Amino acid sequence: MLDTAIRLKRLKSLIHNTPLLAIDFLLAGARRTIYAKAEHLNMSGSIKDRIAYGIMDQAYQDGELSPAAPIIEVTSGNTGIAFAALGRNLGHPVTIFMPDWVSRERYNILKAYGADIVTFGKECSLAEVIGRAEELAEDTPGAFLPRQFASVGNIQAHYSTTGPEIWWQLKFHGLTPQAFVAGVGTGGTVMGVGAFLKEMAPAILAHPLEPKSAPLLSSGTLAGEHRIEGISDGYLPPLLNLASLDRVIGVADGDAIIMAQKLDAELGLGVGISSGANFLGAVLAQNDLGGEAVVATVFADDNKKYLSTDLLRTEQPKNEYLAPRIELLSVQALKRVCYTCCEPEECLAAAPLACTEEFPPPVCPRRK
Repeated sequence: MLDTAIRLKRLKSLIHNTPLLAIDFLLAGARRTIYAKAEHLNMSGSIKDRIAYGIMDQAYQDGELSPAAPIIEVTSGNTGIAFAALGRNLGHPVTIFMPDWVSRERYNILKAYGADIVTFGKECSLAEVIGRAEELAEDTPGAFLPRQFASVGNIQAHYSTTGPEIWWQLKFHGLTPQAFVAGVGTGGTVMGVGAFLKEMAPAILAHPLEPKSAPLLSSGTLAGEHRIEGISDGYLPPLLNLASLDRVIGVADGDAIIMAQKLDAELGLGVGISSGANFLGAVLAQNDLGGEAVVATVFADDNKKYLSTDLLRTEQPKNEYLAPRIELLSVQALKRVCYTCCEPEECLAAAPLACTEEFPPPVCPRRK
């Protein structure tokens, strides 16, 4: 039987190296472009596949995760789904602690992956639930806690994959990013991508995003509710270092819903509510820098997790909303590039090409 760590690496091509979408739109009569990673195309449908893969890979190497050992995690949905998909594929029992107020689709997807689900209500803080998960792990022999809210592996996954992909996909087209925007759930995306991009070009801005109605990052208060599942869970994650980032951008949840509806219905992208929020946040960052600025973000997940939510209901626009003023024009999917998708080890392990001379591979015009 194959080693579990090797089996994980065989799934790598299902995760990472997503297309970068160049979305053209009109705002106030001016043509502009925002760049967004199509993270909903990952294995289980979200960006969280990256951290599940990275954390499990490192845990196997460090001996912290053994074959068939139970995995226990706290999540608002996507991270649990990612660990359930990868964990069950590799033979791990998976137990997920999840709020009872998130979309019904999230529960059903977890059930489909064979995970055990423990729900909790709004009367329980996320910190309390994390404590319950840790107690269960202590009572479960060999259990592994990914600890997405505290694990540096979360940041590392985006530093080593998402950030370089954005940088090189843009560079392939002669572009340099000037800002990156991402909603904050654990903070891993904006911290990891921001760290990489700032190393490449220190002037690049990295903006965390939050719902306007639940401004935990900008105000430090826990008050307020919102409808952008996956971000602002009423908990300031230990991973998040606001001092290393740039200004917090706030987006109204109704505005995010309308923007996600437009991306889905007008461009056929099939993304979730947080993607609408991230797109609007990127536009706001671009407003500060100028309409020609190169701003990137992520479309964190797909719309299939939100079919029972307000994403599929009519949202009444407000005068201050930005989404109704945006006219989407077109989208171009920028391909993966050699800097991040080339896997020499896989090429060496593959069988030799017997027909290379008769059927040579295409000549790359970018290489000599």
